[in-house]
Amino acid sequence: MADLKPPFTAETAHKKVKAAQNMWNTQDPSRTAQAYTPTCIWRNRTSFLAGTDAIIEFLTAKWNRERSYRLRKELFAFQDDRIAVQFWYEFQDAEDGLRWKRCYGLEDWTFDRDTGKMCKRMMSGNDVLVGPDGNGEGRWFVDGIDVNEVAIGPEHW
Repeated sequence: MADLKPPFTAETAHKKVKAAQNMWNTQDPSRTAQAYTPTCIWRNRTSFLAGTDAIIEFLTAKWNRERSYRLRKELFAFQDDRIAVQFWYEFQDAEDGLRWKRCYGLEDWTFDRDTGKMCKRMMSGNDVLVGPDGNGEGRWFVDGIDVNEVAIGPEHW
């Protein structure tokens, strides 16, 4: 993923987004953290953090809570060393009786020109229950389905 460096074109920005999607879907905090500079700054909802150790700690806690995690990211916009992404993911919330939830949101990314690694990630997202009382009815990213092939209607964009 680091070989895709700014300035981005439509093709390289799209590839960067899908590489990030695939990396996050591994749910491997140490591996995922390698896509960020050692001093990368993050805002994730109400959490503010910086640096590799903080990113690994954050992702470990995230994926301990968010079970059965499946993510899709799509390119929203790009310019020079920045990419904006729209995303959706589904998970079972270990802190809420394993009820199914879907998160909708946007991310603002800035990249280091030399390394191609992300040096800033700002995320805003909202969770909604999936199905009656979070039973998962109507999930998009069920087992065996390619997240990239799911039709997500305009009401969710």
